[in-house]
Amino acid sequence: MRQAGWKGLCLSLFDYKTEKYVIAKNKKVGLLYRLLQLSILLYLVVWVFVVKKSYQDVDTSLQSAVVTKVKGVAYTNTSELGERLWDVADYVIPPQGDSVFVVITNLIVTTNQRQGTCAEYEGVPDGLCSQDHDCQAGETVIAGNGVKTGRCLRVGNSTRGTCEIFAWCPVETQSMPMEPFLKEAEDFTIYIKNFIRFPKFNFSKANVQEDTNFLKSCRFSPKNLYCPIFRLGSVIRWAGSDFQDIAMKGGVIAINIEWDCDLDKAASECNPRYYFSRLDNNHVKSVSSGYNFRFARYYRDSAGAEFRTLIKAYGIRFDVIVNGKAGKFSIIPTIINVGSGVALMGAGAFFCDLVLIYIIKKREFYRDKKYEEVSRSLNPAQQRGARPGRRPCCWRNEGSCLSRPAPPMSGESRTGQGREGSALETEAEVVQPGQLEEELLEEELLEEQPQALPSHSHWKGNGSVCSQFPELARSGLLKNVEVNAEQLQNLRTVET
Repeated sequence: MRQAGWKGLCLSLFDYKTEKYVIAKNKKVGLLYRLLQLSILLYLVVWVFVVKKSYQDVDTSLQSAVVTKVKGVAYTNTSELGERLWDVADYVIPPQGDSVFVVITNLIVTTNQRQGTCAEYEGVPDGLCSQDHDCQAGETVIAGNGVKTGRCLRVGNSTRGTCEIFAWCPVETQSMPMEPFLKEAEDFTIYIKNFIRFPKFNFSKANVQEDTNFLKSCRFSPKNLYCPIFRLGSVIRWAGSDFQDIAMKGGVIAINIEWDCDLDKAASECNPRYYFSRLDNNHVKSVSSGYNFRFARYYRDSAGAEFRTLIKAYGIRFDVIVNGKAGKFSIIPTIINVGSGVALMGAGAFFCDLVLIYIIKKREFYRDKKYEEVSRSLNPAQQRGARPGRRPCCWRNEGSCLSRPAPPMSGESRTGQGREGSALETEAEVVQPGQLEEELLEEELLEEQPQALPSHSHWKGNGSVCSQFPELARSGLLKNVEVNAEQLQNLRTVET
C-alpha cells in the first residue's frame, strides 16, 4: 500500500496541466469580472500614469548649492552698551552666507568680566553650600561658571550660601530684557540664491533671474518665484509664528525649496516651490523651545590686563533645505508598469474563478466543466465511456450505416452470420452525405447525457441486434435526461 502511494506520488510529478477555457453564462460573475477590469484599468491610467507619472525615469540625486545674504541695520541705546548701530557684521552668524545662518534678535550683556574669584550664581544647585567642606577645592561646578576654591560664602547670618569659584567675574547676568533688543530685525531682508543640477539628465537651473535692476527692487511673492529676496517678518508669519514672540527667545525656521521637474516639458516649466515651517517646539514653554548661544569679545586695558564682554544671544536660526526630483520618459518603466497592470488583470480573473467554482450555488457544475482529467492509457472509445472489447456495430437508417461499437458475439452467431456480418461491415464504411453532422450531434448528446439505451433496441448491426449502447464513464446526470434521450431516438429512429 505504501509502495503504491509512493509510486502515485512519483508519477504525479510528470503530470502536465494545460488551460481549458470555459465560457460561463453567469451574469453576476460576468459583471463582477468587468467591474474588476474597469477598476484596474482606471488605477493604471489615472493613478499610475497621470498622477504618479510612472512612465518616467526619475533622478532624485539632486546636487544643490545655497548662497545667503542678509541686509538691514538697527539702532540701540542701552546702559550696558550705550548708543550703537548694528549692521550685518554684528548680528549675522556665521558671516560666510551658508545654508544655515542666525540673525540675532535679543541679547543679555555682561560687561567687564575679568578672571578672578567670586561667588557662584545662586540658581546653580551644585554651587550651594552651608559649610566649607561642601565646596571641595578644585572641583568643577556642574552646570556652573567655574572651579570651587574650597570656601563657602554666606551673606549675613544666613546658614546657606554659595561656593567661591575661580571664573570670569562677575558671573553672567540672568536678567532678560522686556522687549527684543533688535526689534528692527523684522524689516531685514534675506537673499537666498539656489543652484541645482540633476546629473542623470545633465539639467541645471537656478532660482534667480539674472537681472540686476530687477533684483534691486523686487520682493518675493507666490507670483514672483524668481525673486528670492524675502522680508524676515514675512518668513516668520508664513511659518505660522509671531515675530515679537520668536524674537524674545529665538527659534528655528526651515525654508524648504522644492524642485519637481517634468523634463518632458519645456525647461521654463521647472519652477521652485517654497515652504516655510518652524522646527523648534514652540507650543510648550521649556528648555527645548527657543534658540540661544554665547560669544565674547575680548579687550585689554592700559595695564595690559585682559577683560571681556560676554553676550548671550537669542536669535532666529534659518535652515535652507533643498530637495527635488526630475523625471523623463523612458520605455523601461513604462513596460514594467504596463506588465504590472496586465498581471493585475490576471488576478481579477483568478478571483472570479474562485467565486465561480467555490462560492456560488452552482459551483459543482462549473467545477466539473472546468477541470477534466485526460489519461494517455485510455483510447478514445474508453475516454467517451465505451466498454473495452466491443466490436463496431452498424446502425442502419435508410440505406446508410454509421460505425458504432458492438458487443462481442457468441460462436454460433459468428458462424451463422459470418457472411452477412462481413457484408454489413463493408457497408459500415460508407457514410451518406449529411449523416456525419447527425453523428457528431449524436456524440455530443451522448456525452452531455451519460445514459444507456434499453437492451431491446431495434438497432441492427453486423447482422445481429446491438444489445445496448456503451456505458459512459462520466457519472454526472443532467436534469434534461429524458429530453436528450427523446431527441436522440427521434433523430435516429429505424424500423427493424
